[in-house]
Amino acid sequence: MNVEFLSRLQFAFTIAFHYIYPPLSIGLGVALVIMEGFYLKTKNPVWQQMTKFWVKVFALTFALGVATGIVMEFEFGTNWATYSRFVGDVFGSALAAEGIFAFFLESGFLAILVFGWNKVSPKVHFFSTIMVSLGSMLSAVWIVVANSWMQTPAGFHIVGEGLNARAEITDFWAMVFNPSSVDRLTHTLSGAWLAGAFLIMSIAAFYIIKKRNIYFAQKSFKVGLGIAVFASLFQLFTGHQSAVGVSKNQPAKLAAIEAHYDSNAVADLYLYGWVDENQREVKFGIALPKFLTFLVHSDFKTPIRGLDSFDKKDLPPINIVFQTYHLMVAIGMALIGLSLLALFLLWRGTLFRSNWLMKTFVLAVLLPQIANQVGWYSAEIGRQPWIVYNLLRTSDALSKAVVANQVLFSLILFTLIYALLLVLFLFLLNEKIKHGPEDIESLQSEYEKQKILLAGK
Repeated sequence: MNVEFLSRLQFAFTIAFHYIYPPLSIGLGVALVIMEGFYLKTKNPVWQQMTKFWVKVFALTFALGVATGIVMEFEFGTNWATYSRFVGDVFGSALAAEGIFAFFLESGFLAILVFGWNKVSPKVHFFSTIMVSLGSMLSAVWIVVANSWMQTPAGFHIVGEGLNARAEITDFWAMVFNPSSVDRLTHTLSGAWLAGAFLIMSIAAFYIIKKRNIYFAQKSFKVGLGIAVFASLFQLFTGHQSAVGVSKNQPAKLAAIEAHYDSNAVADLYLYGWVDENQREVKFGIALPKFLTFLVHSDFKTPIRGLDSFDKKDLPPINIVFQTYHLMVAIGMALIGLSLLALFLLWRGTLFRSNWLMKTFVLAVLLPQIANQVGWYSAEIGRQPWIVYNLLRTSDALSKAVVANQVLFSLILFTLIYALLLVLFLFLLNEKIKHGPEDIESLQSEYEKQKILLAGK
C-alpha cells in the first residue's frame, strides 16, 4: 500500500467516524428548540423534562464530535501539506469563520443550556438553546462552504508557480456562495435533521415497546416525527437541486453516478445495478428510461454528457460512485416512506399500538447515518482524481516527507482510539436511556391524568 492510498484511507476513516456525531447534534438542537418552545408556551412540566433529557444526549454527541474532529485539523498539515499550502488562504478563511462565528457561539451558550436551568430565567435559557442550535448549523455552513469550494472553486486566483502555487481569495462572498455551496448545504442540513429525528424516534420507540415513560416517549416521538416528515421531503427536493448542479459543474461525476457512457444519448435513471467498467455497461440493473435526462433538462430528448467524453485519467472509480449514490437514494426514499407511514398511523390513532413499526423505528436510527456516510462517499469519490476540482490532483496534494509506514501506524492507532470512543459513546448513551428522564413519577401521573381525560371524552 502506497502513501497516497493510506493517507486517503486515514482521512476517510477519521472524517467518517467524526461525521457520526455533528449531524446528531444539529438534528437534536432543532428538537430541543421545539420542545423548550412548547414548554414556554404551555408551562407543561413534561416538556421541560423532555428537554432536559434530550439535552443530556445532545451534550454527549457534542463532546464526541469535538473530540473526533480535532484530528482532521492535524492531518491537513501532516499528510496533505501540499494541499494545505495550495488552499490555505481559502480553506483557512472558512475554518476561521467556523471557529469564530459558529463553534464559539455554540460552545459559549452550551454551559447555560446544560447547567443553567435554575440559574437564568426561562426565556434566557430558551435563547441559549436557540443559540446552541444555530451555532451547530452555522458550523455546518462553513465546513460545507470549504468543502464545496473544493468541488466548485470560485472567487479566487492562482499566485505563484509549481510547488509554490496557491489559491488566493479575490472575492470572499463569491467563494462562500460558490456554485455548489447552497445546494450542498441544504442537503447536508436536511440529512442532519433526519439523523437527530430518527435518534429521538428510536429511543422513544424503545420506551414504548418496553412500556416505560409512555407519555414522555409518545410526545418525543411526535416531535421527532414532525422533523422527519419535513426533513425527508425537503431532502428529496435538495437532492434533486444538488444533482442538477452537479450536471452543470461536475459532469464527470454525474455520468459516473448513473454510469452513463454515451455523450450522444439520453440518460436513464437506474434504480440499482452493477457497473462493469471494462465492458462499459450496467449489469443486472433496472432503470427508468430517459428519466435522468428529464430530471436534468425537463425533457426526454436532450443528451447527457457521458463518460466517453473524458480522458480516462480524469474519471473517478465509477462503480463505487454508482453504488454509494444509489444506496443513499434508496435509503432516502425508505425514510420518506417510514415517516409518512408513521404520520398516517398517527392520524389514524394506531401508531403507538403498532409494535412491529416501533421495532422498525428502533433499528431505523442507523438509516440516516448510513445515508449520510454513503452520500459523502459518493460526493468525494466522485470528485476524484481531483482534490480541488480541475486545479489540484489528489496525487499531487500529499506531503513530500511522510512515508507509508508512518501513515499506517497512525491509522492503526486512530482506529483503536476511535473504537474505544465509539464503545464509550454507546455505553454512555445506553446508561442515559436506561436511566430515562428525571421525575418519572410526575410524568407517569401526567400520563394517567391524560388517559382519564381522554376516557371521559
